Amino acid sequence: MGPMEEPAGGVPGGGLLPFGVVDVAGPSMVPTLHDGDLVVVRYGARIRPGAVVLFRHPLQQDLRLVKRADGRRGGGWWLLSDNRPVDSDSRQFGAVPDELVLGRVLLRVRPGPAWLAPSRWLERAVLAGPLARVPGLARRLGVWLSPEL
Repeated sequence: MGPMEEPAGGVPGGGLLPFGVVDVAGPSMVPTLHDGDLVVVRYGARIRPGAVVLFRHPLQQDLRLVKRADGRRGGGWWLLSDNRPVDSDSRQFGAVPDELVLGRVLLRVRPGPAWLAPSRWLERAVLAGPLARVPGLARRLGVWLSPEL
């Protein structure tokens, strides 16, 4: 995801509500997100492993990126590309401090709507029990299944 303008009002989300709309640039989040997709971000949202997040690049803070939160390591979040051959992520710049993580990507609105932030109960239901046997259900509901490396 490439550089973007700072939101209106100087407040992440631009205004009273903690939401913003962001254009995705580049191939690093394929197959989840593609170049040109438009996503809604909830600024200040709680982050957990598996979430898609918006953050400031630790070495170039005017650059904002979207990556997948893999987990906490060394005082920050380990953020990875869904398109694993693209290594412009924590494998290159290390853990991202909490203060640089701006928010959680909730949904894609362009080219078509897709929910990217399922609740914990939905994740548990889809990953365990009979629902786990339904082909493609997890991806359709935005539940992230870590790819085999």
